[in-house]
Amino acid sequence: MRLLIVTQKVDKRDPLLGFFHRWIEEFAKHCEFVTVICLEIGEYHLPVNVKVLSLGKERNVQNVQSSALDRLVYIFRFYKYIWKERKSYDSVFVHMNQEYILLGWKFWKLWGKKIFLWRNHAQGTLLTRLAVLFSNKVFCTSPSSYTARFKKTVLMPAGIDTDFFRPDSSIERVPDSVLFLGRISPVKKVLEFIDWVKGTEYTVTIAGPILPEDKEYGEEVKRNLTDKIKFIGPVTQEEALGLYQTHEIYVNKTPAGSFDKTILEAAACEMGLIVENDDLKSELENKHGKELREFVVQNHSLERLTAKLAVEIS
Repeated sequence: MRLLIVTQKVDKRDPLLGFFHRWIEEFAKHCEFVTVICLEIGEYHLPVNVKVLSLGKERNVQNVQSSALDRLVYIFRFYKYIWKERKSYDSVFVHMNQEYILLGWKFWKLWGKKIFLWRNHAQGTLLTRLAVLFSNKVFCTSPSSYTARFKKTVLMPAGIDTDFFRPDSSIERVPDSVLFLGRISPVKKVLEFIDWVKGTEYTVTIAGPILPEDKEYGEEVKRNLTDKIKFIGPVTQEEALGLYQTHEIYVNKTPAGSFDKTILEAAACEMGLIVENDDLKSELENKHGKELREFVVQNHSLERLTAKLAVEIS
């Protein structure tokens, strides 16, 4: 199988999308060749059968918002790459960004390429429905995802690197420590978490990036910090692992619909969990320590995901 992957960013150190670097590595084990088109490129180390092409956003890092001209350049490069590389791939896997299917589907259909969309978000629009229509199959991990309603949708494992995310018995957890790790935005209910944890004896670490559109919310979060609640900003995958291994409890207040991988990363590290996502509550409740890790290994490991995707895409 020769696969084209279209994704937002290839950067193993990115605090939000760094995990996808490992996904590409695993895809490469199942494919003869993998071509990756990304909007932005950073640090990466991938197998020899992987070729990465960037649309060039990393060249405009000082611009918070891309200009209309920048976006036209990205679109031009996208069309150039899918045409130039058309003989190097048989199927297309679009990760999260439905816009690429709306841009490329006519050409991919004309060239006989199968189209697959990964989208795991509670909300959707007419454009989402069109992207689903143009896709051969759609993948998501949450039964409450907007795309879960379609007949062509297949529920998938979350893809947790359980070889990387694991407990370390040589590292001592801080007593009564709580971790909140994720994007600092209203949907993650960070302020509600702070209200919940204030007045307790817990020592709290909040970690995660503040995107430009959430700047005001992030400032409000910072104003509500106390001596026992600290905010450390965005973290890499390696830094996240250290947080999972040194804290006792992981709290996630994101509602069902999206599927925060951090919940399962924390579970793979055998943390105690307090979760409000109804899709996971029933599966995770009454599980502790090694039981939590075993659940992730058996149901949501990266190996299980890529093996299943390889069957669905081939």
